[in-house]
Amino acid sequence: MVCKKSKGRRFGLKKQNFIKGSIILMISAAAAKILGAVFRIPLTNILGGIGMSYFSCAYSLFMPVYALTVTGLSSAVARMTAQSTALGMYANARKVRREALMIFSAAGLAGSLLILLLAKPFSLYFTGSTEASAAVAMIAPAVFFGCITAVERGYYEGMSNMYPTALSQAAESVVKAAAGLFLCSYVTAHPVMVMSFFPGVTDIRGAAAAAGILGVTLSTAGAVLFFAVMRLFIHAPQGGETFTMSRKAIAGELFSTALPIGVSALVTNLTALVDMWTVIWCISRFGSPAAAPTGISEGELPQFIYGSFAGIALTVFSLVPSVTNMLGKGALTCIASARGSGDKGALEQGTMQALLTSSVISVPAAAGIFVLAPQILAFLYPRQSDEAALCTSPLRYLMAGMVCLCVSYPLFSMLQAVGKPAAPLKIMLAGTAVKLICNLLFIPFMGVDGAALSTSVCYVLILAASLWTYIRASGVRLRFSPFGRVMYSGAMCGGSAYLAACAAERFGAPVFAVIGASAAVGGTVYIVLLRVLSVLPESCSGRG
Repeated sequence: MVCKKSKGRRFGLKKQNFIKGSIILMISAAAAKILGAVFRIPLTNILGGIGMSYFSCAYSLFMPVYALTVTGLSSAVARMTAQSTALGMYANARKVRREALMIFSAAGLAGSLLILLLAKPFSLYFTGSTEASAAVAMIAPAVFFGCITAVERGYYEGMSNMYPTALSQAAESVVKAAAGLFLCSYVTAHPVMVMSFFPGVTDIRGAAAAAGILGVTLSTAGAVLFFAVMRLFIHAPQGGETFTMSRKAIAGELFSTALPIGVSALVTNLTALVDMWTVIWCISRFGSPAAAPTGISEGELPQFIYGSFAGIALTVFSLVPSVTNMLGKGALTCIASARGSGDKGALEQGTMQALLTSSVISVPAAAGIFVLAPQILAFLYPRQSDEAALCTSPLRYLMAGMVCLCVSYPLFSMLQAVGKPAAPLKIMLAGTAVKLICNLLFIPFMGVDGAALSTSVCYVLILAASLWTYIRASGVRLRFSPFGRVMYSGAMCGGSAYLAACAAERFGAPVFAVIGASAAVGGTVYIVLLRVLSVLPESCSGRG
């Protein structure tokens, strides 16, 4: 059925192309991550390793449930909205939005209740106490709010308008940082007064972690409020078409698209559960090469190590992948369009553009973090020197995995675009199994370094399997020489940054000056080499 294009109001629904939309989302993700770091880094300095183990315990349960109910939802709504608006079926797009809100609000409510019911048994099983149960309970409503936000973001993304997603992410990050840090600081400053509000919690660090994580829940509620206000000012296009899909058909298509993505994201987040269980269990059973710092008993050492690893090393590790993840949203529509039109040249160009862009971003970041790990952690966590020292070596082991994860994210979206929506799930399941086996093999001998090394091994294999599957499914022929030039430029970036750091330290420069000088020198070398080696003009330029 062909429908007439709407002549209704489109205030605020300006479309963006792949590059512009991806740039908007990457800038938004970078801003959100900066604000997230503004939240997590001071929070770690307040809570320390033990407190962060309670905080991370709550996140480890929250993220798999959140991933299953929310992650694939934006993509599913965006896909159906884009299909409807392409035919001028704006009434159908609005119906998709309404049905998705009803269905997934119920799913979000069920997910919130599940987390709430599991709070105490989950905390007791994984940490040996109920100190983390309050933090788990505080984050439960975020699943419900997240489902509503995901539908709204998907609707506007389907209209090729990335601004609502970007702005809502910024609003969410601001509320999380402000509310989370204020509440956590308030609890630690008034321990006697607030402990009565946390039954079952005897450690003030458990109450402080719960207060901090309440900021996460309030941020998701803030995002819902943002969209409620925005709908007063942005009017959806109105169409005169009479045909709309049935509720059953909409629900079926939403689930068929969202479920594989959500399950894949669930598997991805299971690695956090793997780390929590294996790090605490293995160190409790086999001990650790790292001695317990002053003030930490031998019984608390496993929680201290896990909390430090999850709160510091994995926080720094996740900064760059969260930015390149936004490339997948733009790549999905670009690759799907090229695939549908049968334009092999556009398909190959879009593939190279997404993969090379993620490589250009991630490689120098990994090189810089690797060589400057002690300085970066000392600067970010000045009040937690024991935790920072513990995480220096694991952070370096994580860098190879960080690059592979950055490149894998666009590949997962492109696999969906070429008709392989289940492939990321199978690949991530295999990767999680490898992660579990390697953790059990490495941690008894290497301590927490083993968990970091197994993470990198896991993501190297995931990237290799994803790339092989995508090439077979799409039939594209990739040019690998630009990636080699990026790796070489990244190595030179890291080497020059290291030499600059050594020179700055010999002159007695403070740590922030050492990092700034190293980043400036390494970044300059990297950009110059990219230009000299013709990486960007050859592989990232658009076609006429």
